[in-house]
Amino acid sequence: MTKPKTDVVLSNGRRNAVVESRSDLGRDAVVEISDSLRPLLADVFALYVKTKNFHWHMSGAHFRDYHLLLDEHGDQLYAMTDDIAERARKLGGTTLHSISDISRRQRLKDNNAEVVAPNEMLLELCRDNQELTKFLRATHKVCDDHGDVATASLIETWIDQTERRTWFLAKITGDH
Repeated sequence: MTKPKTDVVLSNGRRNAVVESRSDLGRDAVVEISDSLRPLLADVFALYVKTKNFHWHMSGAHFRDYHLLLDEHGDQLYAMTDDIAERARKLGGTTLHSISDISRRQRLKDNNAEVVAPNEMLLELCRDNQELTKFLRATHKVCDDHGDVATASLIETWIDQTERRTWFLAKITGDH
């Protein structure tokens, strides 16, 4: 049975609700890992939406290939979201609650332009995936610092997937 939530005051002065840890990681580890997973989840959601936006608005001579590639990338990103959120909850932490929560926490920038050239779409997604890899590595370090091998293992798979997306996009755009 889950124990009731308690507020924890973080080193930056913010309050964070944490359910008692269900693992041997301890309360501080759960807080720090959850605090690292929330912005990561926000970034993955933001990249998912941007990838789908570009998928929906793709045009040009390579439309079909790019459209299908971005659909595949979107599916992969969307699958990551549930795994990230469920991992935080398994540990006893909290996760995102709303679109505005995502917006507050995301570090990757949105693209609200009415028209974006296909090559610019792909270049932007390439850069965003590179940035996501950095965020994944930083979260992996937090997990390593606390001995959370399960979350670190998941992150290693996501790093590989993200590097593969980056590689494909870089090869298409000639940005290598």
